[in-house]
Amino acid sequence: MISLTPFYYVPDDEEREKASFSYVMSLVALMAGMPIPIINLLATLFFFLGNRKSKPFVKWHCTQALLSQLSLLLMNSAAFWWTVSVFFYDEEITNRYMAYLITVFIFNLTEFIATIYTAVKVRKGIHVQWWFYGTLTNLLVRMS
Repeated sequence: MISLTPFYYVPDDEEREKASFSYVMSLVALMAGMPIPIINLLATLFFFLGNRKSKPFVKWHCTQALLSQLSLLLMNSAAFWWTVSVFFYDEEITNRYMAYLITVFIFNLTEFIATIYTAVKVRKGIHVQWWFYGTLTNLLVRMS
């Protein structure tokens, strides 16, 4: 799921700190806005927008963090609104609903652990690429 690869240059300390903070931002937002799925995405988006003209290492990791938050938003929003409909519109709690909640929980837990791991590694200057998001980030971020 996660691969450690060398970046094409050695980032300086300030770059490593900013790149690491792009992941930490989503964790801080998670603590602040737990029931509202869009809070994490907005915090990561604002950090991304503030650093979109940064050096490639920072820009790359801001983009990867943003992409991961976007997919979390989609999954968490579906779970949130499905739960609202169960509690307020008398829909049944079905096996499909419970399976989706368990899937979303596992996805969120995995992303949470991967985010902490990535933030620590990136702060040390180690380039971490996530499966799917890393490939997509490579396509989106021009290395120059």
